[in-house]
Amino acid sequence: MLTLVLIAVTVLVSWQAFDKPRLLDRLILWPPAIERQHQYDRLVTHGFIHADWQHLLFNMITLFFFGRQIEPLFAQYLGPAGFALFYVSAIVVAILPTWLRHRHDPRYRSLGASGAVSAVLFAFILLAPWSLIFIPIPVPAILYGAGYVGYSFWMDRQGGDNVNHSAHLSGAIYGVLFMLMMEPRVARVFLEKLTQPSFG
Repeated sequence: MLTLVLIAVTVLVSWQAFDKPRLLDRLILWPPAIERQHQYDRLVTHGFIHADWQHLLFNMITLFFFGRQIEPLFAQYLGPAGFALFYVSAIVVAILPTWLRHRHDPRYRSLGASGAVSAVLFAFILLAPWSLIFIPIPVPAILYGAGYVGYSFWMDRQGGDNVNHSAHLSGAIYGVLFMLMMEPRVARVFLEKLTQPSFG
């Protein structure tokens, strides 16, 4: 349920921001506004706006498929709002390295839920490493995750494509660490599943 609420809010806010540049400018991560004007809410609000419909749909489809799978576990350990707490905190944590790197750069801007969605994806991979992800061919989640991290790391070093690959990496790490802190036994289950491939 919370997954659907987060998707609905993100779609609504992004849709409004597409046609309202002033709203987009107020919500986007712009480091000087945080550094000089103390608008710390931008560390969260940037995750609810997107560059275009393609950017929005990719993130929300990913959130839809994997968020619904792991949401019950967060509710079990953290209560009804557990998944929302994880998701919103992932938005903040995933962007922190970028903010620190660019906090004095007035030309830098960042937006999108990719960091938080990455956290959701990697939390799911811990629970079901051999589940198949269709991209469009079926690939085991653990292999997709390894390729995703490698690609994001390489592209972050290359730069120049206007995608915040650093947030993808930070989100992935946060998703794994959050899961392990919430339930340490997940590590043992993950390692056991790795040694027993079961596709599906």
